[in-house]
Amino acid sequence: MKCQSCEMAATVHLTEIVAGKKRELHLCQSCAEQKEILKLKDQNISGILQTVIHQYVGAPTDELSRLTCPACGIKYMEFKAEGRLGCPHDYTVFRDALLPLVERIHRAVRHKGKVPAGAPRHAAAQAELRELRQSLRRAVEAEAYEEAARLRDTIKQKEAADEPG
Repeated sequence: MKCQSCEMAATVHLTEIVAGKKRELHLCQSCAEQKEILKLKDQNISGILQTVIHQYVGAPTDELSRLTCPACGIKYMEFKAEGRLGCPHDYTVFRDALLPLVERIHRAVRHKGKVPAGAPRHAAAQAELRELRQSLRRAVEAEAYEEAARLRDTIKQKEAADEPG
């Protein structure tokens, strides 16, 4: 294929699709440099990728690149490079970036699968146990020992009912 600007062999081929219309550009090395199409030629592959990513992602990536977990000190970009989070707090700190990733991998952001043995079977039961424990703590602080004993017994019954078996 020949260059569209001169008659030399085309080595740079660009395809652009705008509003459903395909536009192709075929240029030789020197014509592409003259039109500044190859202004990335001296950069390494990492630099080129950063430029392309910045064009499409832009500001959100800049925001994310500045995020750091206050608990473990890991930066979001370290997570991106390593593929591992540093601590449980990272899920909260990097939540906005992790949700699309989790959704792409699992096709959902809510867990609907198996629950480890020994864990309460239902989120509602887990929330109810949490509330009962808070009530028990308040009753002990208020020195309402009869109420505390009743709550303690209720908690034991609910935990026994949630055990597999």
